[in-house]
Parts: sequence; structure tokens; C-alpha cells
Amino acid sequence: MVNQLSLQEDEAVFPDAEQLITEDDTPVDNFASEKQQRLLTSALFSSLKDRQPFIAAANVGIYHTFPGTAIVPDVFVSFGVAVPKDWWEKQNRCYLVWKFGKPPEIAIEVVSNKVGKELTDKLAIYERMRVSYYAVYDPNRQLGKVPLRLFELQGMQYREMPEPWMEQVSLGLTLWDGEFEGSPNTWLRWQDGNGQLLLTGDEQAEQERDRAAQAQVQAGQERDRAAQAQADLERERERADRLAAYLRSQGIDPDQLPQ
Repeated sequence: MVNQLSLQEDEAVFPDAEQLITEDDTPVDNFASEKQQRLLTSALFSSLKDRQPFIAAANVGIYHTFPGTAIVPDVFVSFGVAVPKDWWEKQNRCYLVWKFGKPPEIAIEVVSNKVGKELTDKLAIYERMRVSYYAVYDPNRQLGKVPLRLFELQGMQYREMPEPWMEQVSLGLTLWDGEFEGSPNTWLRWQDGNGQLLLTGDEQAEQERDRAAQAQVQAGQERDRAAQAQADLERERERADRLAAYLRSQGIDPDQLPQ
């Protein structure tokens, strides 16, 4: 009887996932957005290994009400949860708030045109969903003069933050001029409390190669210094031998000279 009651309660709590649209095969809108999304998610998985479990996903739907329509952030991050191993099951293909027991902590939208309603409709949805932080990255300034805006949920409403630092999750956002996957651009990046970028796996590997190369250079310099010191010692010995030979030629025993 207990198991049957639990099952009935679960069925009442969790709506039938078969009624949800977990994917509709809509492609990402442009190359720049796709790269930006991958940069944000890959850097988290490469740099926050000690903070797992967490979910960082791009273009994955989030359901927070039923019935209702999923919202699909460009990127979202949810800490303390993990994607189920059987992720091909219908109920595990997207982020169902009622299954994970919490909304994501971070949602990010990348503005590519003026029709996305990132600062109106989407902001209101994330606010109702109780997402702790909502960031709007507007690289081409479609919505205003400010390229990056961050909102924090305070009470029941979002308040815009003067600095892009998310205290509750110890993460920050910053704009970085550099090259990612061969594309030089201004990119939205994560940073830590010291203002250091969270690196992708490729960047970490390149950093390790640079450290190894620098170590080789330093080892070579040490070898050169050791060789120079040995050469100096040999020259000093040769000078001492020549002096001793000269003294002997003059009838002076160098070993009898005061030290």
C-alpha cells in the first residue's frame, strides 16, 4: 500500500513528459552565437571540476510550469544537480524544474536581433521562474548602448547589478577581446573572484605547453650557467697550474708559499 501511494503521489507531482515538446529541431540562429555558447559551457566543465555536479547547457529547453511552453536560454547553469544517465528517455531530455527540484541559478541570452524580447518577456519569465541571475549579452548593441547587463533576483523582482559578479555562485562575467577556435572577437567569458578567466580545455592545454616550454628554457639556461661555471673553474685551474709552473722554474716551491 505504501509503494502504491508513493507511485500515485509521484504521478500527481510529475506531469506526463510525453505531452512536452523536448526538442523541435530548430537550429541555432548564427555561427557567432553557437561559438559563444560553446565557449561558455566548455569553460565551466574544464575549470569547475571541483564544483560538480552541475549542469551547463546551451539551447536546452526549461519547463517550469505545466501545461506551458519551454523557454530555451542560450546558456543556463544549474548547480547541485546532474543530467540523468538515461538522458534519451523523454522525461530526461530537457530541464524540468519539478524533476530537478530547483530552477537554474544562471540564465544567459545572447542578443542577435531586436525581436527576442530579452529585456521584456524573457526577463519576466526568468523572474517568475526564480532564476537567481539573468545575463543579457548584446554584442552588436541591438537593445542599447550597454553590451552586457546582469540582473539578480532580489525578493520577487530582478535588480540590475552595477558589476557582473554573481556572489551566490562565486562567478563573474566579463568581456574579453581574444581568439576562440580561430575566431578573433569580443567574447563573453566567465571569471573568478580574482578576475582570472575560466579557461577552456584547449586554453589549459596551451597554458601547460607554454609552462613546459618555459621550463625547458629555464633548464637550458641552468645548464648553460653550470657549463659556464665549469669552464670558469677549468680556466682558474689552468691559471693556477701555469703560475705554479712558473714559480718552480724560478726555484720557488709553490706549496711552501703562505696561503
